[in-house]
Amino acid sequence: MVIVLLSGAGAIVWLLLPPRPPAAPAPPPPKVVIAGAPLSLGPNAIAEALDLVRRYARRSLSIKLPGKRAHSIRPAVLGAEIDRAHLAQLVLDASNRKSALRRAYEQRRQEDAAAVLHLPVPVRIDTVKAVVALVAVKDQIDRAAADAVVDVEKKKLVPEKWGYRLDVYTTLARIDEAVHQGATELEAAVEKIKPRVLAAQLGNVKFDQVLGSFSTRYARSRRARSFNLRLAASKLDGTVLLPGETFDFNKTVGPRDEANGYKVAPVIAEGELVDGIGGGTCQVSGTLHAAAFFAGLEIVERTAHSRPSSYIKLGLDAAVAYPTINFRVRNNLDVPVVLHEVVGNDGWVRAEVLGAKRRRTVTFFRRVDQVLPFEEVERPTADLREGRRRLSQRGVPGFKTTVFRVVREGAYAWRTKTFNHYPPTTQIVKVGTAAEKSKRKVKSDRSLEYRADEYLVITQGPKIKSPAKDPADPYRKTVESRVPGRYGRSGWQEKAGMKVFKADEEESEKP
Repeated sequence: MVIVLLSGAGAIVWLLLPPRPPAAPAPPPPKVVIAGAPLSLGPNAIAEALDLVRRYARRSLSIKLPGKRAHSIRPAVLGAEIDRAHLAQLVLDASNRKSALRRAYEQRRQEDAAAVLHLPVPVRIDTVKAVVALVAVKDQIDRAAADAVVDVEKKKLVPEKWGYRLDVYTTLARIDEAVHQGATELEAAVEKIKPRVLAAQLGNVKFDQVLGSFSTRYARSRRARSFNLRLAASKLDGTVLLPGETFDFNKTVGPRDEANGYKVAPVIAEGELVDGIGGGTCQVSGTLHAAAFFAGLEIVERTAHSRPSSYIKLGLDAAVAYPTINFRVRNNLDVPVVLHEVVGNDGWVRAEVLGAKRRRTVTFFRRVDQVLPFEEVERPTADLREGRRRLSQRGVPGFKTTVFRVVREGAYAWRTKTFNHYPPTTQIVKVGTAAEKSKRKVKSDRSLEYRADEYLVITQGPKIKSPAKDPADPYRKTVESRVPGRYGRSGWQEKAGMKVFKADEEESEKP
């Protein structure tokens, strides 16, 4: 009876309780997207997701480059591989309402009913293959900045060009991120390099007068060397130096190699003339050095040759070899200057420093302090009959010289002194060893005995008047005083006891 009453009381209490609310309806399945395409979370969701990722991996990525350009690259080239296990787990997590991925999505959907669950694309990129592919792209993108220059012939300003440099590893990180997002386009990580001189800085540059000039002869018959001369001169022609700026020959002209268009021509290597890429560029730097010297600019870096040059006076040459030996000059004037160098069809290389007004008178004084005799070596060759001799390289004595420069400007003058050491060049004689006449010809060195004035004085300036018209000095602003002394006259080497190869030893071979 008690139990019944209790049961009855419990029933009465239960009847008095409010009814339970109905169970909340299950949330609708999420809108899932992978690799840019919708994915239904059905029984075949994993297979469908794998198919969508495969389709994406076959499409090309478009890498946006500077200048509205683009480079297409296939993920396969980057060594892309699909992580199937990760893909399957992503699809399962998207279907499971208790997974962290799904819970995070449901929270977003409470704020935005139209929220979409974007699954990352589980594709791995092979770093090594990707770097190799991007280095090839880098070769297409990278370019040095080009300064604004003055076209002296047309008397107009050529605007600057910005440089670009591809950051391979940052671009690789952007590719990895784009692939995981299923994107088909991305922006390359490119550093923009600002030119040193902008056209806006050169609006008032004046180049009406020649502040310093120099000319050297070249042999037009040597076509490869003439080509190199023109190419190197074109790289620096029109360069503007603002007050205080330094001109760097190697940086401006760049590498002298086949990739930059240079040809094989004779170069000096360890005191001997041999064939090499870019032969002739030293004449461009030497001629420019002399022009800058007579303009009174500051010579920051200059190296004498390992042997005297036939085209320029001792003390005015300037050897260059990329990237080790350089020529640099600083504009120590209070106004901009323009460097102008051309290789004329008349056999002359002319360099000029142009500016607003010529105020400086510059004197070059050179003294030969010591002469070092050369040695002679004989080298056997089977290309000559036994007993025949050929002069393969004429010996050149070594010289130690002192060069003074006196610069006068108004009531002021200053002097600098430099020492030059040119080592002696070995005389090489080829001696035949063959029993019979060879079909191969041995070239002979036809150069003449090297002569150098013991004392030489050259002056340029605004009030200087040349005594006669000289094609090397079209402005008639140079005077020269020479004292041949002991080393400036023909036959001096033989008198000094050096071995002189006689012309009559150079008889032609006969059967």
